Amino acid sequence: MTAPVVIDQRSTAYSPERAYWLALASELAYQDEATIERQAREWGFDQVRHHETRFTPPFPLQDTQAYTMAGDDMIVTAFRGTEPQQIKDWLTDATTPPSPGPGGTGYVHHGFAQALESIFPDVRAALGELRGNNQSVWFTGHSLGGALAMLAGARMHLEAPKLTADGVYTYGQPRTCDRILATAYNKGFGRRMYRFVNNNDIVPQLPPEPVFAHVDALRHIDSHGKIRESMTLMGGLADRAAGLTADALAPATDGIRDHAMRSYLSALEKNLP
Repeated sequence: MTAPVVIDQRSTAYSPERAYWLALASELAYQDEATIERQAREWGFDQVRHHETRFTPPFPLQDTQAYTMAGDDMIVTAFRGTEPQQIKDWLTDATTPPSPGPGGTGYVHHGFAQALESIFPDVRAALGELRGNNQSVWFTGHSLGGALAMLAGARMHLEAPKLTADGVYTYGQPRTCDRILATAYNKGFGRRMYRFVNNNDIVPQLPPEPVFAHVDALRHIDSHGKIRESMTLMGGLADRAAGLTADALAPATDGIRDHAMRSYLSALEKNLP
């Protein structure tokens, strides 16, 4: 059963409540426009903008979707994710070279860069339109949506500093960029980025190192559902080993079950006061 949600739009500090609510906002990105607008109003956000664009293969995703909701003190952009089997080819494709990163800093996964580029101008325009009360700005997303949220944060910070996000929360985010961009991101975002990984979720373990790297601020959810600020040494070794698995996204495994958005919500709910 979903826990009651009370949103403090004025707070910018990390809390389990904010992590849980932004996970709900990430889940909402999978819904239709009417459902998104109705829920946004119930949460106290009276303006909503929908973002959807289409682009062509080689990547097996035909569109990119997100929504932006604005309240008196807070604006949230949530990017929609995709199913593990759909994202599989993106994460394991080693034939396409990475794309230059935001502001010429480092490199990013080509598929993620193309997906974000297809929607980023609309997102940036919506933020410019809706941020009339100096509201805080937040990006969030699950799976592919987490990668796009992280990259959107990087682009805003490096290309439009006045729109730098106050917080980025991702859930089941794959590795998205190289170490150069990750280092610049860590420096710019400090305690404003939180990357949640649920137990044995396989998606954050791909694409493999060393070409791709994660940003910092890991929040690891252990097998008991407890949020921890780091992984154990053995957990880190397992993370590297899993990235080399021949078919890491095979169905009916802990890696797939732990990646589900509902699994994240169930775990995060256990950490609420």
